[in-house]
Order: sequence, then C-alpha cells, then structure tokens
Amino acid sequence: MKQDQFLTVLGRDEALARFEAALAAEPVGVETVPLAAGLGRVVAENVVPAIDVPPFDRSTMDGFAVRAADVASASEVAPVTLRLTGETIACGTAPKHAVAAGMATVIATGGPIPRGADAVVPVEWTEPGADGAVVVRRAVASGQNLAYAGSDLARGEVLLRRGSTVGSREIGMMAACGIGSLAVFRRPKVAVISTGDELVQPGEALRPAAIYDSNGPIVAAAVAENGGEAVAYGAIPDDEEKLRAALHEALATCDMVILSGGTSKGAGDYTARLVGELGSPGIVAHGVALKPGKPLCLAVCEGKAVVVLPGFPTSAMFTFHEFVVPSLRRLAGLPARAEAKLDATVPVRVPSDRGRTEFVMVSLGEGPEGERIAHPVFKGSGSISAFAQADGFVMVDALADQMPAGTLSEVTLFSPDVRIPDLVIAGSHCVGLEPIIDRLAAEGWVVRVLALGSLGGIQAAKRGECDIAPTHLLHAETGAWNRPYLGDDIDLVEGWRRVQGIVHRPGDPRFEGKTVTQAIETAASAPDCLMVNRNQGAGTRILLDGLLAGRRPEGYFNQPRSHGAVAAAVAQGRADWGMAIRAVAEPYGLAFIPYGDEHYDFAIPKNRIERPAVKAFLKALAEESVRAELRRIGFEPA
Repeated sequence: MKQDQFLTVLGRDEALARFEAALAAEPVGVETVPLAAGLGRVVAENVVPAIDVPPFDRSTMDGFAVRAADVASASEVAPVTLRLTGETIACGTAPKHAVAAGMATVIATGGPIPRGADAVVPVEWTEPGADGAVVVRRAVASGQNLAYAGSDLARGEVLLRRGSTVGSREIGMMAACGIGSLAVFRRPKVAVISTGDELVQPGEALRPAAIYDSNGPIVAAAVAENGGEAVAYGAIPDDEEKLRAALHEALATCDMVILSGGTSKGAGDYTARLVGELGSPGIVAHGVALKPGKPLCLAVCEGKAVVVLPGFPTSAMFTFHEFVVPSLRRLAGLPARAEAKLDATVPVRVPSDRGRTEFVMVSLGEGPEGERIAHPVFKGSGSISAFAQADGFVMVDALADQMPAGTLSEVTLFSPDVRIPDLVIAGSHCVGLEPIIDRLAAEGWVVRVLALGSLGGIQAAKRGECDIAPTHLLHAETGAWNRPYLGDDIDLVEGWRRVQGIVHRPGDPRFEGKTVTQAIETAASAPDCLMVNRNQGAGTRILLDGLLAGRRPEGYFNQPRSHGAVAAAVAQGRADWGMAIRAVAEPYGLAFIPYGDEHYDFAIPKNRIERPAVKAFLKALAEESVRAELRRIGFEPA
C-alpha cells in the first residue's frame, strides 16, 4: 500500500508564512468584565480615568504642613517656631483653614495639603513648643514630602493602552482611579485533542503497552499561558468516526483546534485526511524541515486554525511555541512573547539607602550603539502610574549606597510579554501624542514615553538615550522656537502649534477680561492670590519665568510636572492661577486667557532618523486622520 506520509516538506519560514497568511489572525471578540474578573485579561480599549491620581495634593509623611519659606533657615542650633492652626488633617479630612505665614497644620500621611502650604515637615524633625506652637529643627524645600494632584496620573491621560495585559498591579491602578469594569478581548477557545489507542489520562491506572497522555495537559497549560481558554477533549482512540465527530464539534464550538499525534503513521494515518475534509483552504503545510518537529501539519478550515502537532512531547511543544503561539496570542489580543530576564545598562546614578535592599523600577530602551538601556522610573512609593511606565526592576544591594551610572544590571521583567520598546519618546509630554501612539500601537510598535521636560528630553537625545525628544522652548535672544537648543547632531521635525495661557476659575474678578500681562501684574501684586508653577526645565516654566521678569508671586515654588496638575490645583482652589495649554482648561471647567501659540516640535538624533519606528512615527504624524484628531483636541499641525 502506498504511504501518504507528507504532502510537501517546507522550510520553517515558508510554512509559517503560508499558515499566517491563510489564517490572518485577529482578536476573536470583546466583552466587558468586572474589575475583579480582569486579572490576566487583555485590554480591548484604552483605559482613561475620569479623575486625577492623587485627586488632591496630599502628604506623604506624618508631620506638619508648612510654607517652605518659613522654615528655610531652620536648624538644630537655630530652630524655627510656628503657630499651629489648631486643625488636624487626617486621611479623608478636608482642610478648613489655610496655612498663613508663620503657621503650620498637623497632618497625617495621605491627608490633603491645606491652602497656602507647599511642604510637609516630618514629625521627627520637630518638637512641641509653648502655647500650641511647634518647633522645627530642619528645613524643607517646596514640594518636599507631598504628592501633587494629578502628578501620578491626570484625568484624560491613558492609564492602560489597548493590548495591555491586566495583572495585580494594573488592577490596583484601575481601582485607585475608581474604575469598576473594563472591556477586554474574549479569550479564544482552543480545543485540545490527543489521539491514539495507547493513551491513558493522568490519574488512571496504566495498562500494559500504554502511556500517559502528557501532550493534552501540557498543550492546555500552554494555551492558558498565551491567553486562550483550553477545552479539553481528552484522548480520542484510533477510530476514524470518533475523531471525525470530535473534529467537527470542536471546529463548530471553538476558535482553534489543536491535535497531537497521528501525522506520521504511514498508511494507517488518517488524521491529516480528516483535517483536509473540514473546509477551505485546508492543509497549507504538512511536513516542515525541523528537528524536532518534521511531522507538523498546519491547516486553516473555515477561517479557523487546525494544527496537528507531532506526538512526542518535545516535538509537540517546540512546534506549538514556534507556530501556534504567535497566532494564538493575536487571537487573544496579546503581544509577542519576550524573555523574563535580561541584562541592561542603567545610564544614570541611582542613589540608595545603605542597609536596605532596594528595588528600582526601570523602563527599557536602546542606547546609541544598540545596547539595552534601563531607565529608572523615579515616581515614589505612592505612585501607581510608575507601573504603567515600567517594564521591570533592578536591585540595589543592601550594602551599597548607590548604583553608579553605566552599571550593567540584570532586569527582572514584570511579565514575560514585555519587550524592549521599538520607540522611546523622552521630553515634554502632550496629549497630542496620544493619537500618534495609538496608530503606532495598532501597527504593532511598542512605544515608551518618558516625561522628562523639554530640556531633559534634549539632553537624553544628545546622550543617545531616546529616539525622539518633544520640546517647546522659546529662545529669548533670537525669538526662535527649539532649534537654538539643538546641536549639530540633532534634527528638528515640526509638530504642531498649541496655545499657552493663564488658567483660572471662571468669574474671578482678578482675571476676568484681562490680558496675560495684566493678569500677571494683578496676581503678582496680590498677596492672597496663589499661583501654581511648573517644574524647572519645562518649556512652560521657562516661558512663565520670562513673563514674571524675576518676580516670585505667592505659590511660585509650587512646581508640579504637568499641565493637568496645574489645572487640577486651580480647579480645586488650592491655587488661583497658573500657566498651561488651552487643551486642559475645558476638561477642568476653567477659564483661559490666551497668550500665544507655541511650537511643539520633535528633536531627533540624526543617527536615529532612519530607524523603522522613527519613520513610522513621522508617517503617522503626517497622516490626515491624525492631523484631524490634533485639530479636534485644539492643536494646529505644522
């Protein structure tokens, strides 16, 4: 009898290309689940919180809310005495009294910062004074020991992007934002069928000449590891009609069918023939030039993958991971697999407290010579968004007081699904980046955004630590935007124009009907008019410093790191005015006094301009759909 063993033996790449082209795997569907049921699921839509995190300026220490300027000279030999307001602010307690000059308020960790205060003195740096006062023996800087509203995450900012896998960290992140349910990709149902008279299920007595079915359980577990829901059919004996019935039922009720065994028995092998009967286009590869794994059979029947793995467990799992996993993960909405640990260079010095083992979260990127770079994510222990930015962590030994810049360190990944970003964007953050990143993510690019400020981004670009550095810096001497700050090795690509101005609460007579110049004059001369500033290095801070011309209004040293945090402070009454872009005024219900257009552009190292991910970014930037979305947000593309 003629032996129909293999149709044609194909090379690995050709077999895989044929299979994936015939299947064209896409996510199988979307469903909404409660937050508690989201663990391990894949996000189907961007998760965008409706609140700021934290929702208010809060203390990170037990101590006293103060004005930093009042204790600037405090020391052990020359302590400063402050009068107490008589109020104690605990978690969940809204402040009733402002902190005026020379005063302090008792505050617990997590308590809201009262108006007027811009720092917290830890209780251990103080001692009780006479007549309800407190004696402060160490100085604090503005912003010390507090977390600003929206500094972790601002409302409207993407918390989790489509395609992200939900772990315990992500559950906590969403819970902190008040999110009770989420849209996730449906888990593809995968029928797992073993074939052979010789197979016995684990737990049953082993009869003579029989073997335990190890392929079924291991394939089912691998399916679950890669986002699928295994439907176990057990072992089907060598009975043509029983196998035919099982195949038809599995194809009708599941999204993928995986068999093992029965592809290389010669004349008695009917598995491939039955698979070929299931539907068009049928078998696309039967026999692949692999060792192990030659008997592999790949088919697509009525739009669903049907795969017959070799019978030997090693061959079965090798071919499963090589040929099935990529398509299965696409069906589940998952990204490609990555290794769990890798080595990377930490480019900056990481200080640490000697005596404690420290775990520092890092975000992965690529250095100027193609080496792995692990950028530390410094957001503090109370941060939730740090997890969204981090890929893993490095460990600083308890006996060390630092990790020197340039240290080659082992990175433990948070998930085996993590991969080094294709594109690292470091510099000034803007909501206008979101439609571009969405487009790149849909194309399969992994993008990491690091909010370092305009100057910080340009420095990172000069050091070769990022691909693109967004910037909006006005050069006072020339009146030119951004270009004067770049060296010969940096190109500038124009992005869009956005309007900067003063944000304030509607109806405030100090600002209504005024120009920016008039508003600043009024605010600077009113001692009860609190401003909220921006961090040093931010383009907005540089612009505002120029407008202030050396003046330091009340609140000047209140310096959050985002436009959203500025808007949150004003909207919540913790400040009366600040400078931000128009795009944040409306979501917070604020009035806006326009100052003028600023140029939000992209500094790109010349040696990275031809990188595929950079070219994909520039292509997306030029697409009309993206430009239309930018206009909808309130920006004007260049």
